Amino acid sequence: LLLGNFLSGRQFDRAPAFPFLAMVVLVTSAMLALIPLAPSLALLAALMLVMGVAAGSIDVGGNTLLGWIHGDRVGPRMNALHFFFGVGALLAPIFVAQAIGLTGSITWAYWLLALLVLPAAVLFLRLPSPAAPSRIAQARSERIPWLPVGLMMAAFFLFVGAEVSFGGWIYTYAVALNLATLTTAGYLTSVFWGALTLGRLISIPISGRVRPRYLLLADVLGGLASLLLLLLLPGVAWVVWIAAFGFGLSMANVYPTLVLLGGRHLHLTGKITSMFMVGGSLGSMVTPWLIGQRFESTGPQVTIVVLFVTLLLAGATVAAFLVVTRRR
Repeated sequence: LLLGNFLSGRQFDRAPAFPFLAMVVLVTSAMLALIPLAPSLALLAALMLVMGVAAGSIDVGGNTLLGWIHGDRVGPRMNALHFFFGVGALLAPIFVAQAIGLTGSITWAYWLLALLVLPAAVLFLRLPSPAAPSRIAQARSERIPWLPVGLMMAAFFLFVGAEVSFGGWIYTYAVALNLATLTTAGYLTSVFWGALTLGRLISIPISGRVRPRYLLLADVLGGLASLLLLLLLPGVAWVVWIAAFGFGLSMANVYPTLVLLGGRHLHLTGKITSMFMVGGSLGSMVTPWLIGQRFESTGPQVTIVVLFVTLLLAGATVAAFLVVTRRR
């Protein structure tokens, strides 16, 4: 995914976008079909690597092209895009479980998913590729403003790291502190992702009326309040459920809102958008790893402390980005 984020930005700047997107969707479909047939771990890893590159390319393409097509009216559409990301993440495991239940094989689940993504490739081949607005086309030949771009990459790193870490660690955190059983902790994770998806749906009409900076301020305050509950009342079972819902709701529109904020202050070429995505991908790798290094030696509460500090730094980074871009 990280590699796809990094490599695809230049491609969207240099060539028609929709044929390239059709190609990476077809690659995704092919990898889904081949993965359950892999006879060795090495081949499975290679197939997963190729699918990750394709998925990273789709990620950059969606976030870049929506801005090119819709300009200042992109807000609700960007949130709708990420709402459907959430819907897919929520429904895919259920779909796979049902497919296994009906067919008795994981293979059919992958094959059906491979078929389901194919219509997107057909649509991309039938539609004309969007052209970058003149200001963005001109920006391709200009030097990249590294300070604001670096700050935005750091914001993606911190926000995405916090979101992925909460979703990945809340299960283990609740079980380790006897706040949930092995079964109910699984539902706790679903509450978080369900709240995230619900928040993205709610954000679709709101994003067209509220400026990105104010949405991000509300996100940071809501996320910090949810984590503060867990820090102040660490042994109370009902608190973890409220915090999971509150944190999911708060993090729901962070990703699309960061893209919108970047688009207001920078000319979002494919290359710059890909840098934002790289920052997010790195955060999703590093922050959960950091929690894992300290979870056993320090205790489960380190999860919440790391997330709290990460969110504070994320808010400060966005504030610094706004100051820097105001001076430009």
